[in-house]
Amino acid sequence: MIYRSVINTLSELTDLLNQLNTQEYTNHVNHLSNATIGQHTRHIIELFQCLINNYETGTVNYDSRLRNRKIETDIKYAVACIESIMQSINKVDIEMLLEQNLEGQTKQIKTSYLRELFYNLEHCIHHQALIKVALFDNSKILVSKNFGVAPSTIQYRNACVQ
Repeated sequence: MIYRSVINTLSELTDLLNQLNTQEYTNHVNHLSNATIGQHTRHIIELFQCLINNYETGTVNYDSRLRNRKIETDIKYAVACIESIMQSINKVDIEMLLEQNLEGQTKQIKTSYLRELFYNLEHCIHHQALIKVALFDNSKILVSKNFGVAPSTIQYRNACVQ
């Protein structure tokens, strides 16, 4: 189900991170508006952490994430955070509130844990696609052809081949 998809996607990310050195992880990439692979990785991790850490309260606000610079500079720490997420995501679906700060006001809408987990999966895949762009000039890093590609796109491509 969704848990397996999230774990597979995050496992692909850890496989990639384990191939990088600190310079590659923290290098500012022109094609990413001068962002780093570490910054994109931190963004992925913190959204998952925000959802998991706010499960008990029933209200998630992604704007209030920590923005922990250690995640974007320390590959081993980032991998440990991802492993913790993979061990923590399998939760019973509950109704939740998604809170967002818009134009000086806090708004809330109804959602659920699984809906937000789906959002985080799609968000992760989107950022993995950006990370893949950062690696175009680095032939020593091996990434799956499906890294950063949505499952529905993979299914569509496979159907077209047959």
